[in-house]
Order: sequence, then C-alpha cells, then structure tokens
Amino acid sequence: MSEQNNASVQAGAQPKLWTRDRVLIILVNLCVFTNHIMSLSTFPFYIQSLGGTEAVAGICAAVFSFIAVVIRHFVGWWLDNGVRKAALVLGLVLMGLAPLGCVMVPTLSVAIAFRMLHGVGLSFSNSTTATVASDVICRLRFAEGMGYFGMATALASAIAPALGLSLMEGLGYNVLYGVAVAIAGLGLVLFAFIRAPKVDVSKKRLDLRTIINRDSLPATVTMLAFMFAFGALENFVAIFAAENSLPSGSIYFLVMSAMLLLVRITLGKLVDERGEAAFVYTCNAAMLVAFPLLAFVPSTAAYILSAALAGYAFGGLEPSLQSMAVHTSTDETCGSANSTFLCGYDIGYGLGGGIAGSLITGMGYPAMWAVVSLACVASVLVYVLWARHSDTSFTKMLASRK
Repeated sequence: MSEQNNASVQAGAQPKLWTRDRVLIILVNLCVFTNHIMSLSTFPFYIQSLGGTEAVAGICAAVFSFIAVVIRHFVGWWLDNGVRKAALVLGLVLMGLAPLGCVMVPTLSVAIAFRMLHGVGLSFSNSTTATVASDVICRLRFAEGMGYFGMATALASAIAPALGLSLMEGLGYNVLYGVAVAIAGLGLVLFAFIRAPKVDVSKKRLDLRTIINRDSLPATVTMLAFMFAFGALENFVAIFAAENSLPSGSIYFLVMSAMLLLVRITLGKLVDERGEAAFVYTCNAAMLVAFPLLAFVPSTAAYILSAALAGYAFGGLEPSLQSMAVHTSTDETCGSANSTFLCGYDIGYGLGGGIAGSLITGMGYPAMWAVVSLACVASVLVYVLWARHSDTSFTKMLASRK
C-alpha cells in the first residue's frame, strides 16, 4: 500500500481513487488489452487465410495460454522482487514485435510463432499493470478500485474486436497489425509518465513457494473453470456468427462490452460491502444461459441477449475474483498473487479455446456451446466447496465482522 493511502487511512479520510497515476495505469492497461483483443478476435480468420482450420486456431489459443502460464510465474517472482518498470517495458515491446512479425512474414508457421511471442508479452504486461494498480489502490476501497481498473478491459473488449474486424475487412491484415504495433507504442509513452510508488522488498529466491501464491489459489481455480467457457466464446463467436448469417462478431462484442462496462462501474462497492458470492453465482448462471442461446436459438434477438448475458458474467466475475485473490497480499506478495490469478485465467482460456476448436471440428458449433457451458457449473462447485471458505473471501471476512 502506498504511503499516501496509508496517511489517508490513518487520518480517517476517505482515500481517493482517481489520481493521475491511477488514471494513467488504466490507460496503459487499455492499450495492453486493445492490442491483445484486436489480435485475438481476428487471429482465427488470419489462420484461415493462411490455410489453417478452426482446430489449428484452437490449438494456437491453447499453446498461447500455456506459454503465458509458464512465463507468468517468473514474472510474478520478478515483480515481488520490486521490479515494475522493466517488466512492463519488456512486455509492451514484445506485444509490438509480435504483430509486426506477422506483417513481415505472412506464413502459417511464422504467424503461430509470433502469436506465442505475443503470449509472452501479454504475461509481462498485464501482470505488471495489475500489480502497479494494486500498489496504488487503498485496501479499504480495493475491490472498488480494481473494478475501475478493470474498466480498461471493458473498454478494450468494446473497442478492440470492432476495430480489429473493421480493419481486417476494410484495409487488410497489414493495416490491422500496424495499428496493433502503434497501440503498444502508445502504452509505452503513457507509462513513462507514471510515478508508481517505490516498493521496498527483500529479495526472494526463485522456488515454487515464491512463484505460486497459495492464498490466491481459491479465487484462481474458480476463475479458471469460468474462463474455460469464456475462452471458447472469445475465440469462436465471430466465426460462428459469420457462418450462421448472424450480425457481425463486432456487434456481439460491442453489446457484451457495454454491459461489462455498466457492471464494472457499480461492482466494486458491492464486493467491498457484501462480498463476492453473489457475483460468482449470478455471473456463472448468466453465462450458463448465454451459451444455450447460441446453441439452440439461432436468431438475432437470442444472439444479442447472449452477448448481454456474457458481458454481465465476465464483467462481474473477473474483477470480483481478482480482488479476492489479491486484497490480502502485501508488497512482497502482490506480484505473485496477481500472476497466480492470471495464470488461472490463462489456463482456463487456453483449454477452452483449444477444446472448443476440436469440438467444432468433430461435432459442430451447437454441441460445442452446450458442452463448454458446463464449465460454469464447475466454477460454482469450486467456489461453494472451497473458495468461499478461504481466508481471502470477502464474503467470509464480512460475515465474521457481524
């Protein structure tokens, strides 16, 4: 926790959430996710243009996430040793180089290789932005602050798919990936103006206990199960729409993100005051309904309703569980707490995308949506049987105060 936040708490004043540095880190995070999501939403189309199939695109999603998981553990250890600036600079540079490589050598094998490099860059970038945000948000308003921080993801989810698909369809892949490079560069420029608080920590050895944060595991595994479903959605809903004469995938993402943004504006205070349980239950229920709508009600109205439900689901669950995973951490464990949580995000996302691609090839889209939706049931079971009883649960903490 920063000295400014400490002083505010000690003086009894309500700590401020909107400061110059917090706004800047939100904008940097917006650049990170815009670069990532505009590449993500168009990559299956790019793979097809180079002769690949949906199964290949699914495998790419799985390997992308596997690489991100492996790298993220080491990023968390690095962050817990006090490194912030170098980690984010490296991540943004790699997120710029990856799309540049796709432009320069447009072949299937090279595209896959640079997509994996993109996974490395994302691991460095969003682990660091989340940790810097955690550094500067007061614990008394932590879930609220992380909810606002998550608005960058919401805005990117709204802007990036529409931007990426429009550039791809109107101007081609070279312009699409050129814009992705420029957005990564803008993130670097914005980060240069951030005065993040100095973090004094003792140096940690690199071992299993320092790269995996045990306290964040309950929230992490709950999120992992949910992300299995969300990973399938983000990777394949645009192609599904194109093949079934539904509105453009950019419309789906736009509706989803509008709902996501609305939820995140109001989410944080509710988690701080009432706990995360309500969001775990209702968000998984919303996604459980969104997928059968795609599978069995192939109409424009059902498609739009599915997008709104998916937006509520991801918009409510991700920041609630990330706040749960991180809010009890210290300066010396904040990096590993964030990286451990984001590893669960990556594992679920990668498995969901990879298995969904195989299910589509073998069984078709309706069966895939139906099967993958069951991951939401698993997410609720993990929470009920384990996570809600952990010491990091806001719900348990608030109940003990009554």
